[in-house]
Amino acid sequence: MINVPEVKLGIVAVSRDCFPVTLSEQRRAAVVKACSEKNISITEVKTTVENEKDVLKALDELKEAGVNALVVYLGNFGPEGPETMIAQKFEGPAMFAAAAEETESNLVNGRGDAYCGMLNASYNLALRGLKPYIPEYPVGTADEIADMISDFEDIARVILGLKKLKIISFGPRPQDFLACNAPIKPLYDLGIEIMENSELDLFESFNNHKDDPRIAEVVKEMQEELADGNGYPGILPKLAQYEITLKDWMEKNLGASEYAVFANKCWPAFQTQFGFVPCYVNSRFASQGIPIACETDIYGALSEYIITCATNLPATLLDINNTVPKDMYENNKEIAGTYKFNDLFMGFHCGNTPSCCMKNCSMKYQLIMHRLLEPDKEPDITRGTLEGMIRPGDITLFRLQSTADCKLRSYIAQGEILDIDPRSFGGIGVFAVSEMARFYRHVLIAKNYPHHAGIAFKHAGKVLFAAMKMLGVEDVAFNQPASMLYKDENPFK
Repeated sequence: MINVPEVKLGIVAVSRDCFPVTLSEQRRAAVVKACSEKNISITEVKTTVENEKDVLKALDELKEAGVNALVVYLGNFGPEGPETMIAQKFEGPAMFAAAAEETESNLVNGRGDAYCGMLNASYNLALRGLKPYIPEYPVGTADEIADMISDFEDIARVILGLKKLKIISFGPRPQDFLACNAPIKPLYDLGIEIMENSELDLFESFNNHKDDPRIAEVVKEMQEELADGNGYPGILPKLAQYEITLKDWMEKNLGASEYAVFANKCWPAFQTQFGFVPCYVNSRFASQGIPIACETDIYGALSEYIITCATNLPATLLDINNTVPKDMYENNKEIAGTYKFNDLFMGFHCGNTPSCCMKNCSMKYQLIMHRLLEPDKEPDITRGTLEGMIRPGDITLFRLQSTADCKLRSYIAQGEILDIDPRSFGGIGVFAVSEMARFYRHVLIAKNYPHHAGIAFKHAGKVLFAAMKMLGVEDVAFNQPASMLYKDENPFK
């Protein structure tokens, strides 16, 4: 991933002055040791915070070490003012966790009461208006705290990435896809920059890259990646020209930002003017951590980028597209296992999923556009999709979206792609999510979400949920179990 921040963790222990400071120091050292054993790199700040002057010293140490994600560790009860002040003055994301007691044989001089201290810390954090990461159960042994820090590293990557992100878009969002059209003000609320451009700007830049000497090298890379799946080699020079155009645009227009994603108009005039379908190029960018959302879906691009930061893996954007036929379900019941028929659906897009996330793939043409733009002809301007079956395995559906009145809401649902042949076209897979039918009705439909879903190729719900809460997103929906009714679900159905 070349387009995501590097998280540099640092841990600061805090100590209430009526408790032995050595208790916090020893416990801090144990956490650092446990992190090292789990291959988690973390800077151990030697200043233990007992008062406000210690806060300033610790901040200097953090800055000198280049730390951008802070773990505040209550080795004992902790001083609620200074321990929350350091999170307030630190410029990056912060996490709070506390030490569990260690042994029944040392509960007099060795008792830290951090369990109690976390309560006071939480109150003071609220007074300061802070939203740090507090794990579901934030008290633990050194080994358990190290696992919490591992989660925080992924959460912090999301927060840091969004603070330096620019979304670059080309073209207005399509008339018949108004669901992808949402207000951009919440992007500024998150600290994200947005640069909206005309398709003409992109077309001019593309034409200016004609005969670019780098095209041949990019074509060679594409040939190596596609291998036997290179079904339309004649389109590769144009695709390479387009790839170089986008890379140059990103480099020249990052400005004060450090990371960028794209949300680009991709049909129908794109094909008639540019002479190809951009899907394969989109897949190549996504594999590097630079998502390019189809149909100028700005919040789709944002969702993909959040997934990429949360997982450190490529993401994709798919339509929650079509039902699975009953005969397909019946013929694959052994693979479907405990999933019910309406837990299954097909995720599809024209061909933007990275090759590393595909079970099989090859360069093809966009069938729907071919019907529309060049019927009864050999594919020409509709070439450029990367099609095949998406790789089976764990997935997470995720989207962050603005409502029409500029409120952010999100959904998260974990599931898997089943090893069932979809028997269709495009980049496609058979998805299984527990209680999907209810989630579809009472979240996706009831809350007016568009058809595009960001796809993480692992179970990432824990990290994504925590990241949304740190960003202040209050409405985070999930696929509720059958025993848990949605707000407006009919209990008599």
